[in-house]
Formats: sequence, structure tokens, C-alpha cells
Amino acid sequence: MSWPALPLSDWEPTYATLHRWTQVVGKVRLAAMPWTNHAWHTPLYVTTRGLATGLIPHDTQSFELAFDFVDHRLHLTTADGDAASFALRPMSVAAFYARLTTMLDAHGIAVPIWPMPVEIPGEVLPFDEDETNAAYDADAAHRHWQILVASHRVFTRFRAQFIGKSSPVHFFWGAFDLAVTRFSGRTAPAHPGGAPNCADWVMEEAYSHEVSSAGFWAGAGLGEPAYYAYAYPEPEGYRTAAIRPAAAYYHTDLGEYLLPYEAVRTAPDPDAALLDFLQTTYEAAADLADWDRAALERPALPAPHRSH
Repeated sequence: MSWPALPLSDWEPTYATLHRWTQVVGKVRLAAMPWTNHAWHTPLYVTTRGLATGLIPHDTQSFELAFDFVDHRLHLTTADGDAASFALRPMSVAAFYARLTTMLDAHGIAVPIWPMPVEIPGEVLPFDEDETNAAYDADAAHRHWQILVASHRVFTRFRAQFIGKSSPVHFFWGAFDLAVTRFSGRTAPAHPGGAPNCADWVMEEAYSHEVSSAGFWAGAGLGEPAYYAYAYPEPEGYRTAAIRPAAAYYHTDLGEYLLPYEAVRTAPDPDAALLDFLQTTYEAAADLADWDRAALERPALPAPHRSH
């Protein structure tokens, strides 16, 4: 099923644990990769089985880490042909951190990381001390991955219509969200920062240029999973723009538009409903901020064949 149900209440403890596990893996990539603009060297990528780092160079070898949400394992593979893995099951963040570190060390891959969770509000424990978050519901993790796969399909089609600078469709482990971002090409005012346990300069660099960004967020703190869209800086009139579909609304506290996942999942054509949200929020941002849309866009491409 492409658009499975996943109420936040069904898997919130697993969500909290998996959020931190992805941060451990993501921080390995962060520590090993050269810095790329807007932190594009740090995300994970949706795969046919889960989420993966992509190829990471390390000294004279290269490796990849991959979450498999089909067989529920974390895999290490190297370009030298070595491989190792361990089962994803209920275990503490501290235990996951230790198992991953041991697996990397056994293959000569020493990548020290800062063991502090980022972008998670409230008091948090370092990875190597967190014995509290230890849930893993394999079915819920699998359904979350299915949502990422379906969302990735639509985000990829949306991204293809833009010929200006655009991010890949990628999974940011900081906020545990799948995102795609378009850029006008103009610089933006300095971002105020303020993300928990995240240096302000990181956010300033991420938002150094005007953006229209959208993504999928599993809903911690909101109460339900949702798609989001925002503009930085937000142009005058953006929050009162005519956005589709009807279930979309502007969340004043968050400063962004939200479209509940349930509204997409239950729509007659979920792909079309989500694409409508992405397109109308982008058009509102681009038109109100006077982007050069003629130079940045190309005509909509025909949808690839897909069975229903």
C-alpha cells in the first residue's frame, strides 16, 4: 500500500527512538564528508528498502550505512567488498550507538561524532547515555518508510519542473523530515537561528538565499503527520494566500503551511492532492516575492505511467 495509515499515537515511542538512531548514522556522514552548501552533505536518502547515507569517503576507502525497513537491519557495506549488519529491534539509543561504533571500528572506520541530539526540543541525553528511548515497532517503521517512498515519488516529479537551483529530495535527520527546496537565486537576510543544540551559523548558512521549501514531517509536537511548506524570508501576504487542497492551512506558531497526511492518504488521487499543495505554496512564495519564474521554471512534464 503506497499511502498507509500512521497515526502519531501508534508509534510515537518508536519515532523518538528512530529519530535518534538516524541522527547517529547521519552524524557519521556529517563527520566524514566535506562540507557542502546548505548542509547537503549530511542527509539520508530514500531507497528501495529504507534510508541510506550514500557513498561516504573515508581515508582511502569508502563505505555506506543503510537502514533496511524491510528486513529490519542496519547494514554497513564498503567499496572493498566487506559487509556487516545488525538487527533493528527494541534497544536503547546507547546500545545502538555502541553497536554501530563497534561495527565501524571492526572494519577500520573510526569516525568520532559529537554524541548530542540536535533539533529536538526539551532536555535530551547524549546518545551514549540514552537508555530511555528504546522502542522499535517494525511494522510502524515499515509504514513510515512506505510514506517516504510515496512522498519521494511526488517530490521528485515536482522538483523536475524547476530549472533553477534546487536541493535533492533528501531526508534531514535533524528534524526527521523528507524535504525539497527551491531557490530564487537571491541572497536572504541572516536567519535568526535558535534550533536546539544546533549552532546558529548552521541555520544562517542553510538559509543564506531565498527559498521555497516543502516536505513531509512525521508530526512530533504537532500531534499528526503532515506535509509542510514555507518561504524564507516570508513575503507579505504569504500566510493568507489561496492554497490547495482545502485541508491545507497556515500554522501561525510554526510559520508554515500544513497539509495533514491523512487528507492526502484519503484523497481520491493522493499524488495529485500532494502535488497541488506543493505547487500552490510554491507559486504563492514565488509570486509574492517576485521571483523570475520565467527563468526558473519549465512547462510541466507529463506524469509517468503508474497503475492505480
